[in-house]
Amino acid sequence: METLLQALSFAGGHNTRMVALGCAAFGLAAGALGCFVTLRGRALIADAAAHATLPGLCIAFILAALLGGDPRSLPLLLAGGAATAGIGVLVAGGLVRGGRLRDDAALALVVSLGFGIGVALLSVVQSLPVGGQAGLTGFILGQAAGMGQSDALLIGGLALLALLAVAVLFRPLAVLCFDPEFAAVSGLPVRRLDLALMLLMLAVTVAGLRAVGLILVVALMVVPGATARLLTDRLPVMVPLAAGLGAFAAWFGTGLSAALPALPTGATIALVACALFMLALLFAPGRGVIAFALRQRRLRRDLLAELR
Repeated sequence: METLLQALSFAGGHNTRMVALGCAAFGLAAGALGCFVTLRGRALIADAAAHATLPGLCIAFILAALLGGDPRSLPLLLAGGAATAGIGVLVAGGLVRGGRLRDDAALALVVSLGFGIGVALLSVVQSLPVGGQAGLTGFILGQAAGMGQSDALLIGGLALLALLAVAVLFRPLAVLCFDPEFAAVSGLPVRRLDLALMLLMLAVTVAGLRAVGLILVVALMVVPGATARLLTDRLPVMVPLAAGLGAFAAWFGTGLSAALPALPTGATIALVACALFMLALLFAPGRGVIAFALRQRRLRRDLLAELR
């Protein structure tokens, strides 16, 4: 309990404090961007992009080891992951536009192919005569405790830049998500806005790989937004609320993982986000299960009163 309180109060040392702040910045950006990703129907693309990062991580590691560089360099690994994630998204888009596959089948193919190639490359990485191979598995489920100060600053910086871009593009993205036809008629560059949303999604996905892991990174771009949607109908309220929920889930989950090292960081953060969603699902004043049951009970009572 003492370790948890130290982690949550940023009293566990400078490095622990930087890691917690970096993860919270990622949760902030993921929650805010996730509202637009969900409303635009791009959640499955985010999942496909996350799984497609694994081959890039492995390729970057292998190339750095063969060329005499530092295979554990986080910027290098994230650049490799971003490259293959972008390729995966382009492949899925090409298959859909060509009419060869439905969008869900194309995304499932990218997820399976990307993760399968990545796991195969992991076996190649394990055979290399260099250290640090085990660190790559931390990108699958997340390993915030293994981050250094420079890693946390890089992740936090990427997340905050993405958050700034979301703030700048808030109004055009809102129009695009709610009424793409009106956006096109109004002269908004729909394709460029879609591309910007994809790039922001890739940036946030890559930023969260070390903290949450590629399997669960999409949870921080979906669950906080879904939670906020249960609590409000207004997008200007929904986005900052989702950002706050994402930051809280990342901060509290990182603290729990630091206090209980056996818990994977990514899974812990995702479970905290899901717990917040369940609370909103039950107790939200407008869309909550309890509020709905009370409304139904009141309607039945009024109906019976009229029949009498």
